Amino acid sequence: MSTAPTIAIVGAGLGGLTLARVLRTHGIASTVYERDASPTARDQGGTLDLDEESGQRALSAAGLLEEFRELSRPEGGELRLLGKDASTVLHSPAPEGGGDRPEIDRSALRGLLLDSLPRGTVRWGRAVRAVAAPPAGRPTLTLSDGGTVEADLVVGADGAWSRVRPLLSDAVPVYSGVTMSDGRLEDVDTRHRALAELVGHGSMFALGDERAVVAQRNGGGRIRVYGAVKVPEGWADAEGAAPEAVTKRLLDLFPDWDDALRALITDTDDPLVLRPVHALPVGHRWDRVPGVTLLGDAAHLMSPFAGAGANLAMLDGAELAGAIAAHDDLEAALTRYETALFPRAETAAALSAANLIGFLSPDGLRIARDLFASHTSNSGDDTR
Repeated sequence: MSTAPTIAIVGAGLGGLTLARVLRTHGIASTVYERDASPTARDQGGTLDLDEESGQRALSAAGLLEEFRELSRPEGGELRLLGKDASTVLHSPAPEGGGDRPEIDRSALRGLLLDSLPRGTVRWGRAVRAVAAPPAGRPTLTLSDGGTVEADLVVGADGAWSRVRPLLSDAVPVYSGVTMSDGRLEDVDTRHRALAELVGHGSMFALGDERAVVAQRNGGGRIRVYGAVKVPEGWADAEGAAPEAVTKRLLDLFPDWDDALRALITDTDDPLVLRPVHALPVGHRWDRVPGVTLLGDAAHLMSPFAGAGANLAMLDGAELAGAIAAHDDLEAALTRYETALFPRAETAAALSAANLIGFLSPDGLRIARDLFASHTSNSGDDTR
């Protein structure tokens, strides 16, 4: 691009930071506006497996692939699928060298991207209160401190409840019918040895009764535990918000599950957090609006049942940056980006929706077994 545009990125998640980093590699500056007061103001979640054709491809464009490999955890590729009685249905050891989807903690990956950006690129504690895109003139952000920012391009990388999305689309996230709990076990190899052995070094899925318990080994001796249940909208907001009440309400939905699987819910070292799962419509897209676009969850929010959200957000950021660098005309760049974005997001969103329904169906254990078995060719698998 002959004259670099002024670019405002709303949201310092993985997608927004990837966009800023890849733009930087092309000599194009950007500013990221983030509502959090600092990088450590909020828990960053668990572990991710970065796909070779999306997340790793984005890191390659960012010039960070080797650094990522040094931070990744090859052993995290181990997979265990259990029944509700804790019997092993499928065990897939970690591929040698991590395979094509090595694991990394989300906090480590975000730190890698942040460290690659010049100081001041991210404006912490600068929440965006409103975004306007007048028919004539440049898009404008109104910030929490009352200030305003004009830019040639505003990119909504601000997640599920994006403030930028309404400029492009009337779509809003819809409750999927599933609510997930989120908890952590600390120092597991010392304090929770039996549960650490049950989970292994990677991910463990236990399915049955249209419910799920999912546990992921993280770095630093941690395990992240998720419960997934089909409950009415608003169930997470019902009375009984005390931590012990939340745990009991969830545990009551797993009455005859193995004691060890129930212990993954009861023994967490932090209070459980309930998170209703929302999604945008499969195939969400919008007409071109000058100077505004979206990436990541703002563009294609989906359930976590395809493991695609972070990977797609990073690929979105890298592809958008590449398009901007390759075109002298900003609108031509955005058209190219969105033309590729829509079909790949639709494919992933459809898979995510199908997996959510399938895994939490009466036949969920068989569906998961067949899917996981089809994704591995490791001769050491123990499949029953």
